[in-house]
Amino acid sequence: MKKLRIETPLTDEIVEQLKAGDMVLINGYVYTARDAAHKKLIELIKSDAPLPFDLKGQIIYYVGPTPAPPGKVIGSAGPTTSSRMDSYTPLLLSLGLKGMIGKGQRSEEVINAMKNYKAVYFLATGGAGALLSKSIVSAEEIAFPELGTESIKRLLLKDFPAIVAVDSEGRSIFA
Repeated sequence: MKKLRIETPLTDEIVEQLKAGDMVLINGYVYTARDAAHKKLIELIKSDAPLPFDLKGQIIYYVGPTPAPPGKVIGSAGPTTSSRMDSYTPLLLSLGLKGMIGKGQRSEEVINAMKNYKAVYFLATGGAGALLSKSIVSAEEIAFPELGTESIKRLLLKDFPAIVAVDSEGRSIFA
């Protein structure tokens, strides 16, 4: 098990060095998306419409942060159960998505797609949303404002703590 500081966007080289159980500090931009935003992304893909951000090398954080209190960049920003996005994930991985942050296990279909497309799944500590929000330097809504807290946001992370739950070879801390 290693402790690593990584930068986004992710490359195959970064992803391949990460192993299940490694502790990481994520730095750079990530994008938020939960169930409703994933559904809209898939609709855009299927209709050949442009996406609100380029998936290549990116990380999606499964989070619906609460509104920012006065003087803060963002409210509580804890992870959502990742399996709710499993039906959408293989297609997004095929288009270049390299990482996901959430909580809980992933399906075999997602793990196989991660192996095929060289991607990684990170766990963030559930129930610690207020603490995790301290690693979010900026937040900008970029798509689907009608979804409220579930809109897609571009977050700038500084030393966001996570654990590699499933690596690009399919090894899992849940096994």
